[in-house]
Amino acid sequence: MIAEKISHILRVVFELSKVKITIAVSFTTITGYVLARGHIDTGFLAVTIGIFLLACGSSVLNHIQESRTDAVMLRTSSRPIPQGRISLAYAFILAVIELAAGTIILVTYVNFIALLLGWLALIWYNLVYTNLKRITAHAVIPGALIGAIPPLVGWVAAEASLLDIRAWTIAFFFFVWQVPHFYLLVLKYGPQYEDAGLPALTSYHNSFVLKLMIFLWVVTTALSALLLYYFNVVRSVTAALCLTISSLLLILIFFIPLVRKNIEFAPFKYFMRINYYALFVIIVLNLDHLLLMYLI
Repeated sequence: MIAEKISHILRVVFELSKVKITIAVSFTTITGYVLARGHIDTGFLAVTIGIFLLACGSSVLNHIQESRTDAVMLRTSSRPIPQGRISLAYAFILAVIELAAGTIILVTYVNFIALLLGWLALIWYNLVYTNLKRITAHAVIPGALIGAIPPLVGWVAAEASLLDIRAWTIAFFFFVWQVPHFYLLVLKYGPQYEDAGLPALTSYHNSFVLKLMIFLWVVTTALSALLLYYFNVVRSVTAALCLTISSLLLILIFFIPLVRKNIEFAPFKYFMRINYYALFVIIVLNLDHLLLMYLI
């Protein structure tokens, strides 16, 4: 009985903290750290845990903020707060604990700039982006700035300068990638956003226009990946070749359904493909630096 109760509590905590997403945030933080440091050491642990906890607390706050619309949308109606598995008060306490823990770790074991960037992401997500979603269907573009911040946190945690163009090239890639990532979700769940009273791109554009918008952002994402080699973020020819081939394949994957109407455009399938692409880029960036460290 006790084990079941603990399991239930942990499931609620993990759901509210959006652990799958916050783990992805942690990986981009590690990437920023490795690229700045040029190798991996124990210094990445504190910044990764700190940002992970801040992202978890921010996610819990987002659940609280959107609990009313979550109850209306089919995709989110099974979340803990709409289902009554946790009260708003207890959810808020969880958010405070996670945010306080992340803040203490960053300010104690990392540095103040990393903390400021972490809180900037928190404020941008919960105060700016969340409120913009109620106003405009294009909130995903300013909202994408949130994904650009974690690698910068990892970068400054490695005691590297924020004035370095490489840091902003990395951040730019993660910013651009998030736009088509979010647009694909909107394309899949647009009607549910409309039912919840939220503005959605599906209300203003037909499917072809939306696919064209997504394709253009995909091309921009691919080009931003190639900038990683141009600005010396990627150091080996092998890594540059991997980025080039994967970027061309990504463009081709999204171009085919745009010009061939007989091919079904399943938004979630393409959503996963662009996510796999981003994961591949992260792996290439990390291996490029880590392998070169041992080969030189």
